Amino acid sequence: MANTVVLVISVHTTALLSGACVVRMRFPGDRRASSLRLWLLVPILLIYPVCLLALQGCAGFAVAESTAMVDWQPPANVPMTIRTLDADSRFSEVSSVAAAERLHALHPGEPLNILALSGGGAYGAFGAGAVAGLTRTGSRPDFTVVTGVSVGALVAPYAFLGPMWDADLLEVFASGPGQDLLQSRGLGVIFGSSLYRGKPLQQLVDAHLSETMIQAIAREAEKGRLLLVATTDVVTGMPVVWDLGAIAKNGGPNARTLLRDVLVASASVPGMFPPVMIRINKDGVPHDQAHVDGSATMPFFVPPAFVQTPPEARGGTNRTLVYVIIDGPLGDAPKTTRLTTRAIFARSIHAGLNHMLLTTLELTAATAQLQGATLQYSAMPATHPRGGPYEFRADKMRPLSRYAYECAQAGRLWTPFGRTDDSSGTSRNITETPEVPCPADDAFIKYFASR
Repeated sequence: MANTVVLVISVHTTALLSGACVVRMRFPGDRRASSLRLWLLVPILLIYPVCLLALQGCAGFAVAESTAMVDWQPPANVPMTIRTLDADSRFSEVSSVAAAERLHALHPGEPLNILALSGGGAYGAFGAGAVAGLTRTGSRPDFTVVTGVSVGALVAPYAFLGPMWDADLLEVFASGPGQDLLQSRGLGVIFGSSLYRGKPLQQLVDAHLSETMIQAIAREAEKGRLLLVATTDVVTGMPVVWDLGAIAKNGGPNARTLLRDVLVASASVPGMFPPVMIRINKDGVPHDQAHVDGSATMPFFVPPAFVQTPPEARGGTNRTLVYVIIDGPLGDAPKTTRLTTRAIFARSIHAGLNHMLLTTLELTAATAQLQGATLQYSAMPATHPRGGPYEFRADKMRPLSRYAYECAQAGRLWTPFGRTDDSSGTSRNITETPEVPCPADDAFIKYFASR
């Protein structure tokens, strides 16, 4: 980027100076020549400080890997790895295959319940209400593994810690404390890395990431449970999966800062919020990495190695159960789109992200079925009245959270993948449900599961 700016300076400066010289040759000794040369020098004086500021802005956010590019190889057919923190506060990468083997060794003969939470901005209220509503059914699974991406990463610690944290979860997502998240950077937008300030999101996470929560996460991790959150490395463009339980256990005095930075990074939408610089000690060498929203590379994740069910357990009650909560609709109904650059660009990005979501859900379900596991999922019906994904006001988030809570309480939350009946996968209670059909009753959600 810096090279590009220098080129622009050279071209514009040369052109302006050349213009001044030509004028001087055409009007030797004329007052008009002096006036015109002075007029032409004004843009030059303005261009230089602006370009210098641009160079500073680019340099301030430049990050690079410590390893040479010639040593880097693109990952191909490599199992997903998990970044974990050891007792010496050093990060290392652990294969998801090895992590899965350890899970099965620590929970012999037990079913592995896996919960995956997607991104979705303000639609995270749906996931929060769904998780809390499951408690009221009396059939909320004890999740062995909880994974989260973007806003799902902010829901994940509460889902991981269990029903005792439901009230705190609903307070975060139903009371609208994040309605001031979108604070413009003002003129800083021109040379900065985002439209909005990152401080409000950091303060929101700080306010709820208490020492009590960190200690509770560490205790659950000691039992062999996993809390995993994904971010996207700005340099490599690849997802990074963090073991938050290991950070809570082994992070020492830096645990809170590390946990906060990972959670904030996972929810930092590129371009909207600035990247988060995370300092890690890897292979004995400390260095900084820039990370952004995990959903930039995957809408949610379930490590394929985790869904493997031993052959002897595939027909019984000990097989792996996967639950996916999509914080948003699976697809949007057709709508009028103005044929303007901005409208077409926005619609295209939305369509691409939605396609990636559907593809990931299909691949995860297919992997689960091949490995003898089952998958159930839930998503917002496209017909559900809602605001935008970045409307963090309480009057938008509270009704959505309540809707998901009531659907979960009524046993109409889950749709099993690969079945055509209307069973929700949970016991159905005779309670009053919202006027809008619940996820288990939505025609498109059922169709997508059975096709």
